[in-house]
Amino acid sequence: MAVDTEHHLIVAQEVTNAGLGQAQLNGMAQKAKQALQVNWLDPVADRGYYSGEQIPACERAGIAVTLPRPMTSGAKTAGRFDKEDCLFRPGKNAYHCPAGETLPCRYTTLENGMRLSRYWTNACQACPLKTDRTTGRERRVTRWEHEHLLESVQRRLDADPQAIRVRRETVEHPFGTLKERIGATHFLTRTLPRVSAEMVLQVPAYNLTRVLNIMGSKGLLAAIAG
Repeated sequence: MAVDTEHHLIVAQEVTNAGLGQAQLNGMAQKAKQALQVNWLDPVADRGYYSGEQIPACERAGIAVTLPRPMTSGAKTAGRFDKEDCLFRPGKNAYHCPAGETLPCRYTTLENGMRLSRYWTNACQACPLKTDRTTGRERRVTRWEHEHLLESVQRRLDADPQAIRVRRETVEHPFGTLKERIGATHFLTRTLPRVSAEMVLQVPAYNLTRVLNIMGSKGLLAAIAG
């Protein structure tokens, strides 16, 4: 579901039986962009929608998404430095580690359709911070060819840390309202096509309530007559 932050109207929705949201980011954002009839969209999503493949697709479609990256680093969990602690230098195509060493690009490979570059330095073996960096011979860093787009997503989030709170206050309200209206049994129908049809009826009803709250009955009737 996509909800606009100004009036809290549902601008796009889709019923799916997919258990995870990663594959829904680009499609839902494009539906919202089309509904709003804009050339550029700045949606905010939660980390459940994070997908390295979906983010470049969004950028190509004129969609600059903001969302937090899931914390999946085993090194970070163990209290060691991870990739995020290394600084990438595009001009040198190299990483700089917290110890001040340079990790040059050693080779580039293609894995599962993804172009990946590997970076490391042999200086790790004599580094006093080695135990804080890696349990192996050296700390290796992998960089995807579209990594700069993922970094742009993080920069947007860093520049607006309240964005996730706004998302929560915006998109969670319609879900709660619809669940309250539908009741404990939720949807009355079964199978995806029937549930989708039921949702198509629920969303305009919700939006009509929002418009009535914003404009009032007289304002709405005047807008319809005009």
